[in-house]
Amino acid sequence: MMQVNLPHVVAEVEHAFADYEYALLVHDIATLDRWFWYAPETVRYGVGEVLLGGEAIRQYRQHCMPVPASRKLHRTVVTTFGQDYATVSTEFTDHTSERIGRQMQTWVRMAEGWRIVAAHVSLMA
Repeated sequence: MMQVNLPHVVAEVEHAFADYEYALLVHDIATLDRWFWYAPETVRYGVGEVLLGGEAIRQYRQHCMPVPASRKLHRTVVTTFGQDYATVSTEFTDHTSERIGRQMQTWVRMAEGWRIVAAHVSLMA
């Protein structure tokens, strides 16, 4: 039977997600790249871009604008399934817009550790 939200797995994913979020706020490209699975199957749908594959995501990171330092997360939900699969869903706001952003990530434990295999970022109208 699948075990949902094992406390130690939730803690691992929360730690990985917090590190990813910090890297996003300080525009640490190397750390952001490290968190994504570098494979052709990796997908990141952004507010204005469709990125297919780890290389496309890395190329995007080289030219994208940093997120505002005022970014705040709201209603973050981490759900784990067994030892090796998780989703992280969150909302975000910042000083540049009244719009609420949404972000979802799928995390999988690989040999090298937790990696994002799919991500989606959008803004509510």
